[in-house]
This record gives sequence, structure tokens and C-alpha cells, in this order.
Amino acid sequence: MLHTIIKANSYQDSIVLMLLTNKLNTIDGVQNVSVMMGTPANKDIFKTGGLYTDELEKASSNDMVIVLDIEDDSLIDQVLTEIDVFLEEQTKGGGDTTGEEVVKTWDKAFELGKDAGVVVFSIPGTHAALEIEKALDEGKHVFCFSDNVAIEDEKRLKEKAHDAGLLLMGPDCGTGIINGIPVAFTNAVRKGKIGVVGASGTGIQEVTTIIHKLGGGVTNAIGTGGRDLKAEIGGITLKDSIMTLEKDPNTEVIVVISKPPAPEVRDEVLNLLRSVSKPAVTIFLGEKPTSHEENLYRAYTLEEAAQTAVQLLNKEAVKAVKETLTVPAHSFKPEQKYVKGLYSGGTLAYEAAMLIKEGLALTGDEHAPEGFILKNHGHEIIDLGDDVYTQGKPHPMIDPTKRKEMLEEAGKDPETAIILLDVVLGYGSHANMAQELAPTIKDIKANAAADGRELFVIGTIVGTDEDPQNIHEQETIMKDAGVILCDSNAQAVRLALAILDHPLTQTDKAIEAAPAVTPVAIEPTEEMLALLTNQGFINVGLRSFSEAIINHGGKVVQYDWQPVAGGNITLQKALQFLNKVELGK
Repeated sequence: MLHTIIKANSYQDSIVLMLLTNKLNTIDGVQNVSVMMGTPANKDIFKTGGLYTDELEKASSNDMVIVLDIEDDSLIDQVLTEIDVFLEEQTKGGGDTTGEEVVKTWDKAFELGKDAGVVVFSIPGTHAALEIEKALDEGKHVFCFSDNVAIEDEKRLKEKAHDAGLLLMGPDCGTGIINGIPVAFTNAVRKGKIGVVGASGTGIQEVTTIIHKLGGGVTNAIGTGGRDLKAEIGGITLKDSIMTLEKDPNTEVIVVISKPPAPEVRDEVLNLLRSVSKPAVTIFLGEKPTSHEENLYRAYTLEEAAQTAVQLLNKEAVKAVKETLTVPAHSFKPEQKYVKGLYSGGTLAYEAAMLIKEGLALTGDEHAPEGFILKNHGHEIIDLGDDVYTQGKPHPMIDPTKRKEMLEEAGKDPETAIILLDVVLGYGSHANMAQELAPTIKDIKANAAADGRELFVIGTIVGTDEDPQNIHEQETIMKDAGVILCDSNAQAVRLALAILDHPLTQTDKAIEAAPAVTPVAIEPTEEMLALLTNQGFINVGLRSFSEAIINHGGKVVQYDWQPVAGGNITLQKALQFLNKVELGK
């Protein structure tokens, strides 16, 4: 039987709603549940999901709606209690809130946050463009975690930010470190002398955590959003960030990370880097450089990018780090030929696919379904953070449910020899992902052994000893479950290939003279340079993002945002236009 609960005027972010849905689904007797805001679009989703009730029509866009499929009405009181407890925990933010001020309007946010240099957004993407514009009009840099922003809006807003001497980091920017302060889904990384710019969230996380493990540290890690190096955007944020780090007295080495960029944008970025005085390291995933240039070093893997940056910082010769892989004894059945990669990090999945294609000389890719980075015969690399897996569900860094299902499927497949996976630690990620995955890993290995099959699970933990999760406990849990842990994602893939008798070797690259180019003027604005020492933030949306900022010495004004005009975008635009006319802007 369906029951509807409407929490009037209780706006919640989509991630909070997804986590609450997961929480309520664990209650015995709850057969199905969905928690969403009462927007017209969400009411249609309730209909298609078989959870529509007439009571839903009473809900507005600012009302939180819970539809339960239960047989025992007595469960409703328990559900209401669980909802109240969960929302109270979200309000507290889960940590020390000293230094956080909470407001309900933009005017108050800007008043209390007059010294805050950055506004962080984690609100529905359909509303983000209008709100970003308000922050830029106030002279604030923007970090936009929100996705589903139209690329036309991204282009317009990045041009507006550039013209104002500001940086728009995002949209869909999941990771950043500003003046040593983690923002969004970010690891706690030692402060140091390496500056990072990246159009890749987990790429930044992998590189910065390896830098930390090698004894280095990071001044700033500026995320640009995944589309910044597309031809439509032109690398606006990335190029402005490089210029800013070039003039930063605390940065000695610059690292640039991207998934495959548009060729013309890539060339512009390289020409810019040839004009900077500091040594730079680039990694454009998918490209395999055969040489370096003077002062411009070209990495093939995320691991190599981090190692090269630390070598440069330490004034050491740049060379491949030699490794000796311990290949375990193994005896596969004849049909066990294939590698399955189940990744929560999209860039890590891309890197794994790249290395496997090279190591196994795979050609003639099959048409890969959405979410698959590689599908070739039985070899499969899957990005579980792809939209196809996260629509209406939490990201796999938060919720292990989908990955556990796919681990079971891969483990049952008689052709599977090796499973690759990542565990990404840091702020925003699951508090104990290893513990969640371990029972499933033990089961699939035990079931394979009972079937006479040897099954390897090889993993890497992206994290540091300063992350909120205890990395040493995570390592112990994974090893006890039978996982072979490696120091990096690239090393994990190389071990998998070595087990399959297709080892990949790393070789030194020659350093060639840089080509002659027309120098690019390096002229960051005072506002861009001020970002690098910023300690104040206005956080619009997920309150959990405030925790990391406060824990690392930052100050936060928490704006508990709700959509105005009943969520009507057209009316919101009209109101914003009239407000600008009234203020004479």
C-alpha cells in the first residue's frame, strides 16, 4: 500500500534526498520508497516508477515528498522518526561547525561573506546558472559542483568571469584545494609547492594523493569542470588558472591534468605552458608522449605526472620510476581470460582502459553501452559514476550498492580472471567503503574457489593519512578480504596485465628542445592571485561541504538555498532582470 508524506517548505539537495531514500529502504517492512522534491518533473518520475498518489498534487516545488510502499501502517511513525533524525544530522553538517554562519537570503550571505572570495554551489543544475551570475556580479570566484548546466550557459558565464578577472571552477567540478583547504569531494593533502589545474576530479585526487605519499605537497588544486577543454569552451578557466599559478610565489611546479581535450585547445594550452617560467607537467589522458621538452614534461599516467612533479620539486633528474611487480602464482581455467574494471572514479576508469588496450593490443572496440569506457570481447571497464548509473541514485563514492551488484555478476562470470576496483577516500566519500565492499569480495572469491576458479581482485586506495577515513584501516580491511593493493591505479593495471603475461614496461623519455613559439602574455588579475590565499567561502547547498573547509581553518557562510518563484526558471529570470534594472546594473 502506498503512503505519502509531505514535508512542507523543506527544500533538500538531491544528494541528501538520495541518501535519505537509501536510509529508509533499510527499514524492515519498507518494500519501496522514493524521496524527491515536489516539482512537476519529479511527479512524472513518481508516475513512471509506480509510486504516484493523488496526494502528490498538493506538493509544491519547495516541499519534500516521501512515497512509501508498505503493508504495515504502524511503520509510518518509525519512518517519520528516521526522517527527522536524518535531517537533523544533515543540519549539523556531521562535524565541528565553529566558524560557520547560516543564512536564508543572498543579501545576508553577501553581507556576512563580504570577505569571502569563493562561492561554492551544490544546487540543482537547472537553477545554477542564474545563481552563479549573482555571485560573479558580486565579484566572487565560483566553485560549481552542480552539473546539468547547459554548455551555452557555461561558455557565457566563464567569459563573464574572465572579463571580471574571476575564475569559474566548473560546472560539474567535483574537486578542489584552495589555499590548502579541501572543497567538495577532495582529499586532505599536505600543503606544499606544487600547483595543480585539472579538468578531472578523480584525476586531481589521484595525482595529489600520490604527491602527498611521495613527501610533496600542494599549494592549490584548481578544478575547471570536465568540459573546460572542449572546443565550445576553449579552456578559459584552465588557461587563467595556469597564468595565476605562474605568478604565485608559493608555487614552484605546475601540473595540468585533462581527459582528451579538443586538439586546438590542447595546442593553446601547450603554447601557454611554453611561455611560463616554472617547470610544468602535463597529462592528457589517451595520449602517449614519447619525449619531454625543456621545462615541459609530458606524462602518460596520473602516477607518472605525480612522480615527475615531485622529481622536479626536488631538483632531481626526471626519469621513469623503476618498479618490481610481484606477480602471484596463478592457475586460471582456459576460459578465464578477461579483466573487469568496476570504478567509482571516471578518470581512473579511463586510465585503466587506456593501459589495458595498449597492453593487450586490443583493436576493433565493440560499441560500448553507456557507462562502459571499454568493452572488447570479455574485457570491460565501467565508470559507475556515469549518469546512467547515478540518475536518481547517489554516486558510487557515496553508495556501494550498484558496485556490489556488479562485483557479484563479474565474480559469477566463468570468463573473469581479474577484477579491478578503486576506493576513493576524502571529504564527501563514504565513511568506510572498504568495510562495505569486503563481504562481497570475500563471497565472490570463495564462490569462485568452490567452482575451481582462481579469481584475483586488484585495487588501489586513493587517499592520504590525513583523510577523515583511516587509510590504514581501509588497507587492512581490503587486504583481509583478499584484495591485492597497489600504490596507484596505473600500477594495479600493470599488475593485472603482468598476471595475464602481457607486462607493460616504463621507459625514460628524452628531453628535446622546445619549439619556437610566440610568447603569451602572463597577466592574471589581482582577484585571481587573491584566490590563492583565500580562506573565506559562501557555501550554497550541501552543508557537508562546509565541514572540510572549517576543519582546515577556513570560514564559511552557509546559505540554505531554496528556489524562488516556485522553481519556475522563466519567472526567476524575469525577477533577476527586474532586480538588475532597479539597481541600475
